[in-house]
Amino acid sequence: MNISLPPMQDGRNVRLDLPARSLVVIGANGSGKSRFTFWMVNDLRGHSVKVSAIKALYVTTGRDDLPGSIDESFEKAVAASRLLRPDCETRFERLMGLLLHEEVLNLISYKVAFDREAGASVPALRPTRLDGVVALWQELFPENRVLIEGGKLLFTRSTDMDAYSSLRLSDGEKAVLYYIGATLMAMDGAVIFVENPSALLHPSIAGRLWDRLEDMRPDCTFVYTTHDLDFASSRADSEIVWVKSFDASGNTWDYSVMPPHTGLPDEVYMAIIGERRPVLFIEGDDTHSIDSKLYPLIFPTHTVKPLGSCNKVIEAVRSFNGLTSFHHLDSYGIVDRDRRDDGEVAYLRGKRILVPAVAEVENILMLEDIVRTVAASRGRDEDRAFNKVKRSVVSSFQGELKAQAMLHTRHKVKRTVEYRIDGRFNNIGSLEEHMHDLVDEINPRGLYEGFCREFRRYVAEEDYASILRVYNRKTMLSSSNVASICGVQGNKNGYLGAVTDLLRAGGKPAERIRLAVRRCFGLSDKEMAAAKENAASLQSDIDIIKDEN
Repeated sequence: MNISLPPMQDGRNVRLDLPARSLVVIGANGSGKSRFTFWMVNDLRGHSVKVSAIKALYVTTGRDDLPGSIDESFEKAVAASRLLRPDCETRFERLMGLLLHEEVLNLISYKVAFDREAGASVPALRPTRLDGVVALWQELFPENRVLIEGGKLLFTRSTDMDAYSSLRLSDGEKAVLYYIGATLMAMDGAVIFVENPSALLHPSIAGRLWDRLEDMRPDCTFVYTTHDLDFASSRADSEIVWVKSFDASGNTWDYSVMPPHTGLPDEVYMAIIGERRPVLFIEGDDTHSIDSKLYPLIFPTHTVKPLGSCNKVIEAVRSFNGLTSFHHLDSYGIVDRDRRDDGEVAYLRGKRILVPAVAEVENILMLEDIVRTVAASRGRDEDRAFNKVKRSVVSSFQGELKAQAMLHTRHKVKRTVEYRIDGRFNNIGSLEEHMHDLVDEINPRGLYEGFCREFRRYVAEEDYASILRVYNRKTMLSSSNVASICGVQGNKNGYLGAVTDLLRAGGKPAERIRLAVRRCFGLSDKEMAAAKENAASLQSDIDIIKDEN
């Protein structure tokens, strides 16, 4: 369907040719998305229908004057028939009345048309919209039954045989009934504008409900207005319009039509499009990982989004930075170094993937300046505390030296093999010839012995920084006894809490920790100064907005 969008602030008028039958209008609260859809409703007047459960379930003073609206249809039905009560207070009650009224008229028409003469065939009873409502209701709530008795719509549950009216349903159940009925009552070929389509609904119901309603009305186009990111993500085939802001004086909007198939998960993309800050994708999850607890405090000028694996982080940065003409935001990623060599690290940093000069995120907390800062904050002698931690880590690494060398050897062999077989081969013979001398060329034993020599040198020189760079051990925070040495209770979690508390408190200790971490990522003093400047500019913008409001 070809549909007009509201005027843009740059003077452009946009027409959107929808390849799908639905459009999602999404934006933050106060962005002007409701006014955006109101403009579209008026532009399509005579072909548009508004659906809002919030406005339908509660008494409102306003009247929906759109042609074909529930209010208009109810008024016409009341004027033409004595079967309807005119005192229905809510749009929900009017809708239920219309559905029952249509059912009664259908039965009367059936009776009138029925030929009682002998041998006459019995005509089929025409299905009504109420039949569609009942069928979908019982599909969504299989334990419920719908009855029509005495001109009333009654409901029962399998665990409770007492029938009750629709007015005794929960707000969520009423919302489902209203959404179904209002959609089925819409005129042929209507553009159905749905305000807050997930309002009052459990997430497990909302997606299924609108999937089925779109199936039941293939002639209609659905326009959903929402700030619910989960619901927006559930409309996989929808076009999406991101409304950023509204200029009341010019009655214009700043918005973008999101390109389909961005390669970035919708829920990730939409979780950040409303942000004005650069984006930082990280490993781990939202609640349990050290990454998600530490990095938002280290990089407070960024929107930090955990994605799980390092591969997802790398793909997200690639996809997001490929769309800068759309969102105008910078994005970076952070992945653990693990056993990557300097060449791999340089390649990733060139792709805006930050890689620390330590093996993994736990090792960041073991950086010398962080250990010293935590110890000093607890009244401990930071030189003595750090030397104890250093001896513990060096000793632990020495005991696992051969195992660590083997891990690095395996990684190097794996990466080399991947590179060697990444070419094009016309036949199996070419591949065999290419791979024939691979073991000798890679020389796994030589690699292993080289790593052992390198690691023994780190131990002999007590090169703490180099050991943190190559030593992969998730339990290092516990095994090093760093918490107790620094005067912190609670071992690993207590030590992490001490670091994050210092970062939240601000001041020189927080700045010392941030400086240590940023340098660990190879960020220059110039880049760190730019980050501070961006933060100050952002805060200034926020203060201006607060003053205006």
